[in-house]
Amino acid sequence: MSGQEGCEYCSNFVYDEDYECYVCDMELDEDEMVRFLQGRTAGCPYFRFDEEYRIVRRQI
Repeated sequence: MSGQEGCEYCSNFVYDEDYECYVCDMELDEDEMVRFLQGRTAGCPYFRFDEEYRIVRRQI
């Protein structure tokens, strides 16, 4: 996955109750934001796969 299409799987993609939508929780600088919005990124450098079951596996 590259660019914006993998955002829904990223642990930094969180629901913002003020805006009532999902947003990236990372503080992108102006240049990074422009590249992201224009789709000119090969992949997000902040992408972390959201493994919600990671803690459960450690407990087993």
